[in-house]
Amino acid sequence: MACPFPARGACATLVRMPEFDDGLTETALPSTGPSTSSTTGSDTVVETDVLVVGSGPAGASAALFLSSLGIGNIMITKYRWTANTPRAHITNQRTMEIFRDLGIEDQVLADATPHELVGDTVFCTTIAGEEIGRILTWETHPAREGDARLASPSLTVDIPQTYLEPILVKNATQRGTQSRFSTEYLSHTQDADGVSTRVLDRVTGTEYTIRSKYLIGGDGARSQVAADIGLPMEGAMDIAGSMNITFKADLTHLVGHRPSVLYWVLQPGSNVGGIGAGLVRMVRPWNEWLIVWGYDIAGEPPQLDDDAAAEIVRQLVGVDDLDVEITGYSLWGNNQMYATHLQSGRVFCAGDAVHRHPPSNGLGSNTSVQDSYNLAWKIAAVLGGQAAPSLLDTYSTERAPVAEQIVLRANKSGGEFRFMEVLGVLDAETPEAMQAAIDERKANTPAGAAKRAALVEAMDLKHYEFNAHGVDMGQFYESAAIVPTVLPSLWTSATPSSTTSSPPSRARGSRTSGWPTSTATSARPTTSPRTGSSRWSPASRARHGPTPPRRWPRSSACRSKRWSSGRAGRSSTPTTTGPRCAASRSRARSWSARTRTWRGGRRRSPTTRHGRWATR
Repeated sequence: MACPFPARGACATLVRMPEFDDGLTETALPSTGPSTSSTTGSDTVVETDVLVVGSGPAGASAALFLSSLGIGNIMITKYRWTANTPRAHITNQRTMEIFRDLGIEDQVLADATPHELVGDTVFCTTIAGEEIGRILTWETHPAREGDARLASPSLTVDIPQTYLEPILVKNATQRGTQSRFSTEYLSHTQDADGVSTRVLDRVTGTEYTIRSKYLIGGDGARSQVAADIGLPMEGAMDIAGSMNITFKADLTHLVGHRPSVLYWVLQPGSNVGGIGAGLVRMVRPWNEWLIVWGYDIAGEPPQLDDDAAAEIVRQLVGVDDLDVEITGYSLWGNNQMYATHLQSGRVFCAGDAVHRHPPSNGLGSNTSVQDSYNLAWKIAAVLGGQAAPSLLDTYSTERAPVAEQIVLRANKSGGEFRFMEVLGVLDAETPEAMQAAIDERKANTPAGAAKRAALVEAMDLKHYEFNAHGVDMGQFYESAAIVPTVLPSLWTSATPSSTTSSPPSRARGSRTSGWPTSTATSARPTTSPRTGSSRWSPASRARHGPTPPRRWPRSSACRSKRWSSGRAGRSSTPTTTGPRCAASRSRARSWSARTRTWRGGRRRSPTTRHGRWATR
């Protein structure tokens, strides 16, 4: 090439400029492999291993899991971007464990409200008004946090769906997912070799076909995929109506000293989905919020504008001149519906497509992620030649009972909001009468004392919703995917004629913490093997079910164990006959009543020692 400036002598030698790399080669569709396209006549056909419909918690996590396992996939959503409202927010320990497994836990924690700030659930007349009571929730109570920390290194956090979905989509796309926004699912047909799905590019108006080996419908509570394959459903949709109002307002001076995720406001007119209270939920501490306000779904839906929404906000916050910015409002229905079977041939559904329920218990997005976690590794194993296609049948066997459990539990929790009844305000016809009924709880009278006691019982009842550790971590599977466990002699019942029971077996992606329903009850021990006590702690119930199983050895080096009586002042540690293993060494310290210490350990009280061994 000639020098462009020969007269200046500036080009003694020609320097070749480096080529600009815009990353296209890394993101373009490969010419061969898991995602290819071709044109047949006037129709374009794109091929991939798995097509995922939906980019919510179920769809985006399915795409992320598949890409992490090296399975080619395309994820489509009819929306232009991810969730536009906060929606789900409580992310429990099991889901955080999954994120840890995928290497994205740190990203989630960076955007989440930390565990220590999500604990209090407050019941009040307004946020600025009287506080009626509060309970520590999501395993933040000292009596429950130990259970959580012993169960997992990952703790419950609060991350709104508007923050979680972009993390899932970003990581899925980085790892290989072809993410297609503004692309709508229309229909599909399946045959012995795969699934052909018609989709619409909403930007260009062009229809085309995606050919895949499997199709996953994670397209929400109004799932078209689930409808197209005719999944059997139980329950009903839209049993109550609610309205979300999202707003920005700095409430630090009202809540900074008593941080909470949820403020339940008990006052006239604040009826949410039929449970009798308005809910103010923290989205970002302490200046972004969400209000849930109920309405009669049998009547006309409420009509709102910014002024009406701001008035509702000021009413529940309790500050008449609050500076508030309304960022949105929307209507939604409370559902009670679940699928009894989650798949048909090569098509599967996950998330809200198969379990539809109110947000009570915070189970929705968590179960959606866990559905996809269960399904993705099985698809990867089949496509990788590591398992027969029959493995995929265990997806419904294992996850359909979970869908039923969480739908029924969430609706039961919503129905157990007894505060309005206990306060005696259901029959109050005026705000003054309602306030008088609420104030009666402070009276130094038998009626006031009875009302206070009833309020304590009503708050205790909400532990079923807000401290559901056994539901969060206590799922176990019974299916053909579970390898039967050969039982050591320790599990044999003392009664020769009784049936030998089996310990719960683990499947990948499961948390085992219960007894198979076929286990003979005569084989279940009735007392704790460590303490000899029939008092079985909440942690142990959550981990093992209603009655305690005996532990089986962790290695062949400690097959034979015996347990002492565990009475106060005596050793309640296991002993071994034969070589010690790591499990036995960690427990083989004995308690000295005279010196009040563990031999070889730090000083502890007998009560602490006894309680520790009773609940570990």
